[in-house]
Amino acid sequence: MPKQTNVLELECSACAKKYDSSVEQHLCTCGKPLLAKYDLKKAAETLTLENLKSRPANLWRYAEVLPDDPPITLGEGMTALIPAKKLGNSLGVFNLLVKDEGLNPTGSFKARGMTAAVTRAKQLNAKVLAAPTAGNAGGALAAYAAAAGIPAVIVMPADTPSANVMECQAFGAKVVKLNGLISDCGKYVAEHKDREGWYDVSTLKEPYRVEGKKTMGYELWEQLGGTLPDVILYPTGGGVGLIGMCKAFDEMQEMGSIGSERPRMVAVQAEGCAPIVRAWEAQRATSEFFQNAATLASGLRVPGPLGDFLILRMLKQTNGTALTVTDEEMLQAGKELASLEGIFAAPEGAATVSATRKLAASGWIKPHETVVLFNTGTGYKYSEAWQRALQA
Repeated sequence: MPKQTNVLELECSACAKKYDSSVEQHLCTCGKPLLAKYDLKKAAETLTLENLKSRPANLWRYAEVLPDDPPITLGEGMTALIPAKKLGNSLGVFNLLVKDEGLNPTGSFKARGMTAAVTRAKQLNAKVLAAPTAGNAGGALAAYAAAAGIPAVIVMPADTPSANVMECQAFGAKVVKLNGLISDCGKYVAEHKDREGWYDVSTLKEPYRVEGKKTMGYELWEQLGGTLPDVILYPTGGGVGLIGMCKAFDEMQEMGSIGSERPRMVAVQAEGCAPIVRAWEAQRATSEFFQNAATLASGLRVPGPLGDFLILRMLKQTNGTALTVTDEEMLQAGKELASLEGIFAAPEGAATVSATRKLAASGWIKPHETVVLFNTGTGYKYSEAWQRALQA
């Protein structure tokens, strides 16, 4: 019997039905994601800025609001929050910061979700871990599965960047390539998991990846001395990072660490795959499947995000917004970020630079506001995309 965790229970994000966290759980019976709940009154007693000063510099420092299993860790989290003065001056945003998630193990923010998901899956006696991926999630799952000693199956589109394919193979995962999008890969996992005995680690189809991702919100709070920025721009495919940070802010408020203030959350999508932006502009509570999705930013090529209703709700609650960026704008912005600040970003991360320019030009972002851009992955894993940009 898997041991109890400090997760009190799991709660459906849509219908609020409760589930036992001591056994394997995936989606609610209504088909929506489950979210972990903690004793936040108890957590508040020890999760303080002062206590954090003496803790290890990885995301497991926030142990009170994570599953308390022996961590499967590669040192993820506590990534740099870098002042971007020259870029900020160019954009007309004079307190601009870049949270560089490319500094995580396996080169992306996906390491955060996978350390938590694989840690919990091991305690729940998972035999084989499986997930669809458009790129970085696969590499992260393969790495943490290897560290945990659990076999992994990674299902990816045939045109996934070669670096992602190679890392999965190097970590010893079984790689399945399909002609299609991540949605097709998701269907493949769903159709095979019961028969093959796979533990499904797909985005939001288990409750713990979001727990690892939410630590980005706790880190911002800690790195900014117990405050939060005015605006956060986040590249949004599946949107778990955005959902996770908003969950963290709600937890912090309940613990008394912050008040009711929130950063205005901005979902940045590719013009060639923008289901959230379309829904936002139409003032809908859910998105429609985005047909013929195409963008070189593989992490943004998610035509039907499972957490669409959560993303849209959080944008509304924080007085945020959603907008698109073209592939060409991403690549140009990526060159600008690299040449001005020395940060070589994934196209997804570079998209936030272009989005900031648009929002500053329109007056939506004010020059004096504290603005954080998330670079979700390293540019070194996107050699094909950058080769095209630099030859242009």
